[in-house]
Amino acid sequence: MRRRLLIGAAIGVAAVAGIGLLVFVSQQGLFGSKAQRLLAQATRAAQQGNLPEAQAQLEELIATFPDSPWADDALLKLGEVYEDQQQLVEARTMYHTLLERFPDSSLIGRTQERLGKVNVALLFSPIVTDLDAVYEVKPGDTLGKIASAYGTTVDFLKRANGLKNDVIRPQQKLKVPKGKFGIVVDKSQNQLLLTESNQFIKTYAVATGKDNSTPVGTFKIVTRIPNPVWYKQGAVVPPDSPENILGTRWLGISKEGYGIHGSVDPNAIGHQVTAGCVRMTNSDVEELFDIVPVGTEVTIVD
Repeated sequence: MRRRLLIGAAIGVAAVAGIGLLVFVSQQGLFGSKAQRLLAQATRAAQQGNLPEAQAQLEELIATFPDSPWADDALLKLGEVYEDQQQLVEARTMYHTLLERFPDSSLIGRTQERLGKVNVALLFSPIVTDLDAVYEVKPGDTLGKIASAYGTTVDFLKRANGLKNDVIRPQQKLKVPKGKFGIVVDKSQNQLLLTESNQFIKTYAVATGKDNSTPVGTFKIVTRIPNPVWYKQGAVVPPDSPENILGTRWLGISKEGYGIHGSVDPNAIGHQVTAGCVRMTNSDVEELFDIVPVGTEVTIVD
């Protein structure tokens, strides 16, 4: 009798443990978990344009199952849902969280691309984030004076504050960047990294010099020229010429004859094909031009 009781008790304990395991596995789980179902439902809702529902499901997944196999995917999708609703600060937070928590995720490249777009959108918006300050215009101020004091450009101040012209008034409040911008060019990857106070802002694909001709070292931007003229041997090529290889912007660095510029051949971006300069698409160099002032540090590495 005692033996039967012991066997019965053991079976009962095993059954309870088994049920508990099944519940755990179902939740974390490998039998079509709730996390997986939430992700699938959120994906469908987003595809159907029901962004609030997708947001709620993704937020539940991340809060309830932070270590599930689908957490990185959920963070990326939630960032995209926030973006689609113009909640840029929240989107940035999701992308940062994914990069910090899942550095080995297969979604890292895509996340960095999305984060870069959000960061620049925030820079050029009136939204004040932890990277910004608010400046009150004083009598005698000009946009040029303020831009110089805060290490940015007049174009940046105008875009970030929705200014149609250069006119500002005393006591007017302007968003200004708190940090110093910097540029790192990686020749091996043909990438340019823009930072603010050493924080990631955005990466851009670039072309660099053939035969390793792009100089390595730390330089500074010394000239900023919109719609540059290209002076080549025996000819002067005007800005609007399709033969002007400099594209629409020139950022000259403190290595004579070298700079960062646009392109008339976007197909060459990503390759080592230039005479030594760093080449970008026109849209990318125009964006960068509006952010970085003379004096910005440019580090070029192999």
